[in-house]
Amino acid sequence: MRILAFLLCVAIAHPVCAQDSSARGSVQQRGPTITASGHGEARVTPDRATLSIGVQTKAATAAQASADNARRQRAVIDALKALGITDQQISTVEYSLYPESAPTTNSERTPRIIGYTASNTVSVDVRQIDRLGALIDAALAHGANTINSLEFSSSNEDDARRAALAQAVQRARGDADAMAKGAGGRLGELIELTSQAAPRPIQFGARMALAAGSETPISPGSETVSVDVSGRWRFIEP
Repeated sequence: MRILAFLLCVAIAHPVCAQDSSARGSVQQRGPTITASGHGEARVTPDRATLSIGVQTKAATAAQASADNARRQRAVIDALKALGITDQQISTVEYSLYPESAPTTNSERTPRIIGYTASNTVSVDVRQIDRLGALIDAALAHGANTINSLEFSSSNEDDARRAALAQAVQRARGDADAMAKGAGGRLGELIELTSQAAPRPIQFGARMALAAGSETPISPGSETVSVDVSGRWRFIEP
């Protein structure tokens, strides 16, 4: 009976001991910590662009408007290809054909069609942005009459963002280390490290001026990638 009583005591006491040990470990793990944030920046220069070029034509009939548009857009595409643009870099993004109506009078119940307008827009993936001016001039000279948009991008965005992140982490750790030393201790292991915002595509501004008699000047400029991080380290007391 004494042996049975002793075994029961051990079986009951063991979970309590485990809980006490876990609780002590949690207390030790909590301990003092130091939190610091850091800001990082990196410059990025665009090396690619997306150019939207449109051809709009008007005629008395839908067939004539469509045929004129196709002829002029083909001439535009051929001009772009002559400057090194491939089929894979050109894609149609919009095509429309619609009637134009004259203003109705009191005696007219239905609109009177006076012509048709055809519109065809292609997107051009430009991988040599120093050729942008020549591409725009060639398109306009061969029948394009709308430049709908010009957007720059960089194939090095990820590299620039990671460089900014590394700089932000170094600054955060430097501040945390200074705080730890100022408090008479030293910086311990890293507990948590987070960035403050999700990555966003970089928006480049474009400056374009149409200059008669000379190549259209394009200035893509550069942009700054900015990131913020927050880190938490264990504080080792003296």
